[in-house]
Amino acid sequence: MYDFAVIGGGIVGLSTAMMLGKKFPAASLVVIEKESQVAYHQTGHNSGVIHSGIYYKPGSFKAKFTRAGSQSMVEFCQQHNLPHEVCGKVIVATKDKELPLLDNLYKRGLENGLKVKKISPEAVKEKEPYVSCLAGIYVPTSGIADYKKVCKKYAEIIEQQGGEIKLNTKVLQIKNEGNYKLLETSQGDIKAKLIINCGGLYSDRLAQLDGVNPQAKIVPFRGEYYQLTPEKRYLVKSLIYPVPNPEFPFLGVHFTKMIDGSIHAGPNAVLSLKREGYKKTDFDLKEFAEVMAYPGFWKLAAKHADEGIKEIVRSFSKAAFVKSLQQLIPEVTDNDILPCEAGVRAQALRMDGKLVEDFLIIQDEHALHVCNAPSPAATASLEIGKYIVAQIPERN
Repeated sequence: MYDFAVIGGGIVGLSTAMMLGKKFPAASLVVIEKESQVAYHQTGHNSGVIHSGIYYKPGSFKAKFTRAGSQSMVEFCQQHNLPHEVCGKVIVATKDKELPLLDNLYKRGLENGLKVKKISPEAVKEKEPYVSCLAGIYVPTSGIADYKKVCKKYAEIIEQQGGEIKLNTKVLQIKNEGNYKLLETSQGDIKAKLIINCGGLYSDRLAQLDGVNPQAKIVPFRGEYYQLTPEKRYLVKSLIYPVPNPEFPFLGVHFTKMIDGSIHAGPNAVLSLKREGYKKTDFDLKEFAEVMAYPGFWKLAAKHADEGIKEIVRSFSKAAFVKSLQQLIPEVTDNDILPCEAGVRAQALRMDGKLVEDFLIIQDEHALHVCNAPSPAATASLEIGKYIVAQIPERN
């Protein structure tokens, strides 16, 4: 019998387990991960950005945890000599109609307590010489990290604290046995006094196995990326983002400097036909049918039909993708980009077609379910872990 069982070896599960070990050093703890390594899914396909918290509703978990996380993640990387860089980012308006949206975003940054600056097109060019824009915001606290290495360090610390990490172990059933939970797994039964579900793309399914209705379904969106050829990396120095459409839940196609020096361009956002579908050809009939039968998906699709069609066109047309990139950097051509691996965002969607905008954490007596933790959860992982552990009463 364990005191704690954390389901999911992604960055949120590992951070939570590490924080549990810190607060309850005498407690027994296990992390259960169905893959052969940690950080295999959302975390392992992450763009590596340390977000600032500028986009999120003031007072929300995302705003608070991301702002604090942009600092705690940098401190963690410094403390453990992990690769990172606080390179800052520019968010730019390229059309007149985006100027008021840029202004709103600037105000939101100030409301969230960030040291954001409005900058002129000339000042943008000083930071990013190849960007063409009408105005910009500079966000100095944004940066980049290697979240796979961060997870490896979290896992090391968990094991040093005496916690266990069980790989290749899939949770099949969750049974309530009064004062503990019985997890039936592919490697035998595991008993725990408290379970914490950090199952990412399957977090809603795990909650349902435990008899909890998260009142939202995870709908997977694949984000497809290109990368600049090595000869063209000089076009981007740090992070370059467009003004996001406030009606659409994604941040738009942008340029990201990676920790290895490569430059990724993207992502678009298209429905994945499988929860862990990283390729266009990945398909799971049952999972696809489940999304197609969900009224919330059709309400979302109807509301964002125009944007959705553009995303699908970009998915199948390199020329359309390049056109989006040229709005930020006109010099980019078809020959300057190569496809690279995609990621899948586990986005919770409500029955009424509204996306769950904030992190969704549901608690009952012997369980805690993290049912929506897409981006910026990697940046905020230490803060999410601290918050979850703070919800657990001191143990005798």
